[in-house]
Parts: sequence; C-alpha cells; structure tokens
Amino acid sequence: RVQLVESGGGSVQAGGSLRLSCAASGYRGGAYSMGWFRQAPGKEREGVAAIDSNGVAIFADFVKDRFTISRDNAKNTLYLQMNGLNSEDSAMYYCAGFFACRGEYCLRPSAVDDWGKGTRVTISA
Repeated sequence: RVQLVESGGGSVQAGGSLRLSCAASGYRGGAYSMGWFRQAPGKEREGVAAIDSNGVAIFADFVKDRFTISRDNAKNTLYLQMNGLNSEDSAMYYCAGFFACRGEYCLRPSAVDDWGKGTRVTISA
C-alpha cells in the first residue's frame, strides 16, 4: 500500500485560502492518480478533485474555479489550493490514491485504493 499523509488544514475566515499537502510514500511504480475527498459531520464522503500521473485534473462542480489541484511527482506530493472558502467547505479533507481510475470515476470513494488519515478544515463566518 501507498502511505498518504496530509497537512495544511486549519481554521480560516470565510473568503480566505488554505493549501493542503499530501506526502506519498511506499509507491512502487505504475500509473497512480491522486485526489482529495472531504467529509463533513453527518454527511457522506465526497470527491473534491483528482489528478492523474500526467497532470490531467478533474473537479467536483462545487469547487470549480475556486480550488486548484496539482502534484509534484519528483517529491511524491499532492497539493490542493483552496480559495474563496465558505462555511460549506468545512470538513475533514482526505488524500486519496488510485491505481485504476479515469475521469469522474476518480471522484467516487469506491474508486480509492489508498486513504490518508485526513486534515481538518474549518471555515468561520
């Protein structure tokens, strides 16, 4: 399994920005897509964004034009730049890895092979 460790969560005011990072280790080759999911209290886990090994990204509709996903393959690190945050973005954010995933399928929790433990994001009014 690939180990994924998130960082960068915290508390910001509405309208603010945060940058999440996810460090991957134990990767042994092959096409490996990565992504971000989130889960708010009482809600199901939902896909936020994903990016494949070639840098092709996909986003959930609710974060388009606000969030950017990127990866540094040399550093085995995934990023999520979040701008224009609002209270609905408050959640635990999880890093995810996939070995066989394309397009919108990568935004489904069932597609995930590896999960990080999460980092909390809290947006205050």
